[in-house]
Amino acid sequence: MPDLYFKQINPEHTCKAYLFGPENSKNVAIVDPELEHIDEYLDLLKKENFILKYIIDTHTHADHISGAAALKESEKAELIMNNKAPAKCVSMRVSDGDEMDFEGLKVKFLETPGHTKDSISIILPGKILTGDALFLDDGGAGRDDLPGGSPESHWETLQNFLSLPDELVVYPGHDYRGRKPSSLKQQKETNSFLKSRTKDEYVEFLLDLQLGPAKWMNDVLKANYECTTDPKAAWVPIDSPSCEVMGTLQSGVKEQHVNTISPDKLQEKLDNKEDFVFIDVRGISELHGKLGKVNEAINIPLTSIMNDVGQINKYINKKIVAICGSGKRSIIAAKMLKKSGFENPQYVEGGIKAWRKIK
Repeated sequence: MPDLYFKQINPEHTCKAYLFGPENSKNVAIVDPELEHIDEYLDLLKKENFILKYIIDTHTHADHISGAAALKESEKAELIMNNKAPAKCVSMRVSDGDEMDFEGLKVKFLETPGHTKDSISIILPGKILTGDALFLDDGGAGRDDLPGGSPESHWETLQNFLSLPDELVVYPGHDYRGRKPSSLKQQKETNSFLKSRTKDEYVEFLLDLQLGPAKWMNDVLKANYECTTDPKAAWVPIDSPSCEVMGTLQSGVKEQHVNTISPDKLQEKLDNKEDFVFIDVRGISELHGKLGKVNEAINIPLTSIMNDVGQINKYINKKIVAICGSGKRSIIAAKMLKKSGFENPQYVEGGIKAWRKIK
């Protein structure tokens, strides 16, 4: 088997693209190219006298327009994606465990859904390219609240990662903090998403961290479904950590100071019929889950507040109390409202779980 030639071709960017191929061959593959940097890739290919044989998109991207369609058109290369990928221009579709012989170099594909339903990871000699299924260290993993995302599937993907050889070095699809690729062994020690949890615990952990996609992300997804080669097909914010959990949170929200209210005090306000607006910020589907519906509250999901906080401006002169499952999303909701001019929005400490215990 030939040695591996491998290069990260945009180390200064938050979106990571990789080039690899058999050592001493001019034939190469590019993984997760961005349309914005297409000229850089073409210049590199020309400079090194490389021939682009394969383009691999690890999943349908929601945070940038893929350069795969443009490279395929320009270089007459094969575009490889998961068999579940909706993109129209895919020429080779792979399933879990499929292997490709690249001039003697073994390339193995794993289906790693969760962030998206069509996510794949790529195993090369000594390396694993994880796309957004796994980031590095405290970066965790890609968010699961985009179209096709599934915390349940992501938990299973993470269990599969835990079973892989420790020495594989992780190369993610994004890094927003200047972290360096490191072994799966280190990730098992430093990455909180790989800590031991049951599936239910993992789902609950992520549900309390979901914002839902920003509106512009739907435009990007549509552009990638259509295999656009137009860089103006969708607007994308610069340097946003969009694929991280809570990555599309508006700038300045986290810094807001908001006050909490205890479950006892909340119940007291309700018993005394005080004049305040009680908002349940969970998703609509959660109202039918094990915590049930909060009859006393108005349901306005956090995703809805994030995309249009103005919809609740009619309550701006009222006292606001936000609640969610365990308190994480209601903190964010209160901070969003504070930044938008609400005087003293509060959140319920411990969320519905804590409040149910005293009722």
